Amino acid sequence: MSRKRILIVTASPLCRNPRVLKEADTLGSAGFDVTVLTIAGRANDEAIDQEILRDAPFKKIALPYFGFHGALGLGAHASRTFTSLARRLVPLGIERRSALGAFHRLHRVARRIPADLIIAHTELGLAVGYELLKRGRKVAVDIEDWHSQDLLPAAQTHRPLRLLQKNERFFLHNAVYVTTTSQAMAAALQTAFGGKRPFAITNSFPLQSDSASPKTNSHIPSFFWFSQTIGQGRGLESFLQAWSQTTAPSRLCLLGEIGADYKHVLSELIPQEKQSHVSFLPPISPQLLPSAIAKHDIGLALESKSPPSRNLTITNKILQYLNAGLAIIASSTAGHREVLQDNPQAGVFVDPANTTQFVSILENLLVNSKNLVAMQMAARELAEQKYNWEKEAPALLTLVESALAT
Repeated sequence: MSRKRILIVTASPLCRNPRVLKEADTLGSAGFDVTVLTIAGRANDEAIDQEILRDAPFKKIALPYFGFHGALGLGAHASRTFTSLARRLVPLGIERRSALGAFHRLHRVARRIPADLIIAHTELGLAVGYELLKRGRKVAVDIEDWHSQDLLPAAQTHRPLRLLQKNERFFLHNAVYVTTTSQAMAAALQTAFGGKRPFAITNSFPLQSDSASPKTNSHIPSFFWFSQTIGQGRGLESFLQAWSQTTAPSRLCLLGEIGADYKHVLSELIPQEKQSHVSFLPPISPQLLPSAIAKHDIGLALESKSPPSRNLTITNKILQYLNAGLAIIASSTAGHREVLQDNPQAGVFVDPANTTQFVSILENLLVNSKNLVAMQMAARELAEQKYNWEKEAPALLTLVESALAT
């Protein structure tokens, strides 16, 4: 009997899309014939992806988007041009799928790939999935971000919000199944669009063997924050304003791509005497990230409650901190509350706008090593009991097998 074929359509390199990577690896390891169709990233991302693919149980097709050389390069240049023009039309009330990226190239290739099930990710993938489902293909979708309710208003000017809402509504009523990142997001999507309630599959990761070691009184605690990009609206400014006022020794590590201008903005918030205690690290491969996190003590999950997508999701960040056994300092988003309600001892909520309270919470944690170790143990326990991929993978497999059986 031939293997069932699954096509995953997305718009990011694997190294920048851990949710797709876990899905493809899980389904491929379960015996499905899995292909990931995506848009190629820049050279360094593609190099990391090649390392990931070396022993992967799935294939990847990446359509060029950067560069100018050869026929493929000309096609990539044309895609970028169409996207730029389409985004300029959005403020005029004209919304085209090209505003989301290389839609036509991705759709053209996707419709030619035979598959028993298509799983669409990212807003560009959902746009492709919409057209494929209309053509009679079997399509499931993963709404990792609530795309029509994502980003701050200033960044939405050139986003085709009506088109994004149309796609989201369509899939809640017509997709073979819909997944998202949290129960809070699932409930909000169904309230907004009706249809079937999405299944919540969190951004958990496989349990790692190394976690934060118990601390001694002589140890200087280290705060850690990471993302693909270090930028505004992620709570870092509020944290630095509070951290700069703490007196107990500590260190801070920020991992991700950062522009020179924003790095200067953050550096201006750090007192001179603390400058040497801050490290800026570039992004690293997904395989190396868990061990890098485990070298630290306290994970910062400071997402804002606005926009709604950021408030409702459970990010990779907080779940990887739990996995690595880091104590959690979190903003009180719906997603963070959903996680820590299962074991409140694993972290502490802060109000980033209340600097006085923020300073007090940080200071108390830094001087009380016994409390810090207790939080770390509770965090790891929460990962072991609930938030790990070993518990999420069976739910994904059940959804896929049921979809293929219909």
